[in-house]
Amino acid sequence: MTEWAVERATGPAAAFHSRPLPDPAGRLVWVLEVDRPALVLGSTQAPEVADAGACAAAGVEVVRRRSGGGAVLLDPGRVLWVDLVVARDDPLWDDDVGRAATWVGRAWATALAAVEPDAPPPAVHEGALVRTAWSDLVCFAGLGPGEVVRAGAKVVGVSQRRTRAGARFQCACALGWDPARLASLLALPAGDRARLTADVTHSVHPASASPSAIIDALLTSLPGPI
Repeated sequence: MTEWAVERATGPAAAFHSRPLPDPAGRLVWVLEVDRPALVLGSTQAPEVADAGACAAAGVEVVRRRSGGGAVLLDPGRVLWVDLVVARDDPLWDDDVGRAATWVGRAWATALAAVEPDAPPPAVHEGALVRTAWSDLVCFAGLGPGEVVRAGAKVVGVSQRRTRAGARFQCACALGWDPARLASLLALPAGDRARLTADVTHSVHPASASPSAIIDALLTSLPGPI
């Protein structure tokens, strides 16, 4: 019987993003807590997306992840980061990238509904990628398959890295949202920073439950052992 193995770790975002996928992979849950702020760029974003001077002045390291999507700001205590890993021969594996994260989103939605019953009901986006003027730049400005929304605003962002061994679903559950801080760290003219801040102010619906409660509920909501 294969069950979920849970690992909790605290450290820098760069070290977590450089973690190799185990080969062979099993069902893994990595609960990762950053010990310092980091601006994480997607795999296809150029380094020039970040304002190196602004990031250095703010004490924010610039990191690249191996999965796609836009930039994510990881401030300690403001984002709950959980990675879910499955092997290529796991029943949860799906060759279709558009469907692959559906079970991930459903687990998160079930967990959030359980710990925040008075909030708007969470829903899993199972359609095509929803792009906006800022979605190539900022992860939480768009919406991808398997991601979780509340009242039309994103709660959980999901990106995935796939190898011959399996898939790593990188999940960021917003616990707070400060678009002005994020915009200040990007290499944009002042006017564009202001427009970005205004346009994405209501793009995110942060979770209000404690991280520990959300994690406990998520572990309960994951698909059962095989």
